[in-house]
Amino acid sequence: MHLSQLKTGGVIARDGGAARLIPGLASTYALAEAAVARGAPLAAVLPEGGETVDLAALAATGKLDIPVRHPEPARMYLCGTGLTHLGSAATRNAMHAKAEGHVSDSMKMFQMGIEGGKPAAGEAGVQPEWFYKGPGTEAVAPGDPLTSPAFALDGGEEPEIAGFYLIGEGGTPHRIGFSLANEFSDHVTERINYLFLAHSKLRPASFGPELLVGPLPAHIEGRSRLIRGGEVIFDQPFLSGEDNMSHSIANLEHHHFKYAPFRRAGDLHVHMFGTATLSFGAGVKTEAGDVFEISAPAFGLALSNPLAIAADTGPATVRQL
Repeated sequence: MHLSQLKTGGVIARDGGAARLIPGLASTYALAEAAVARGAPLAAVLPEGGETVDLAALAATGKLDIPVRHPEPARMYLCGTGLTHLGSAATRNAMHAKAEGHVSDSMKMFQMGIEGGKPAAGEAGVQPEWFYKGPGTEAVAPGDPLTSPAFALDGGEEPEIAGFYLIGEGGTPHRIGFSLANEFSDHVTERINYLFLAHSKLRPASFGPELLVGPLPAHIEGRSRLIRGGEVIFDQPFLSGEDNMSHSIANLEHHHFKYAPFRRAGDLHVHMFGTATLSFGAGVKTEAGDVFEISAPAFGLALSNPLAIAADTGPATVRQL
């Protein structure tokens, strides 16, 4: 089953065929709350009936939002993990390797994941690289611009899978589902020094348009494209799912939710699981107006966003009280 959400409110469900607008349901967040309260799967609390809608047309006209939002954006956390996919260390190591034979810290961390990122069930493996992107205000709807700050040195896509989680009473995380994600980053800043990774990640990100409810497929094949002036200037496949990862999903979830502040009842978490495919790694320099397109058949409609550049507002200033 796939779920989508309208910007104006309302949830659309698609179960292998036609999409239907669910009657009496304002948001996916409300649906998840009901499922958590009843201790039931989402499908068990999903109302029946509803009019058939053209999901592709809604997406094309910019009417779809990200699949899940928190009604209070400050209680929505956008986070992620890197160096989690087989091959993901190659581009990163090329950014930071200093001399022939030098092994970067990125490569060392990747190797740690290879050796200990998939522990036995019920056990904790090695912890991954982790980053914070921002609160819910930075979650951009499909079709809307991903805006790079004026001070950024680059605005590049990262085609990923993201998990959505609602924290229940008692601090238990409940996985709502998975969607496509564009984990938008500044790779030029990151290349200067890997300690700038935190700065490079404080950017918006986009998700959806559809949420896959249920387990994540072990093998996911997708495509990442960059379109400029109607011409495709970058087109590469990307792989995800645990068969193509150095960490298990359970291990990545453990190392995020092991921290008590991330288990506060009612909060919503969106966690991005990493990638091994970047147009930056192929030498592409993005420009304002470029369109990022990320797709994978398991997730329904493609995720598309144009790149915008924010106006320069000068240095940040602080006012003394």
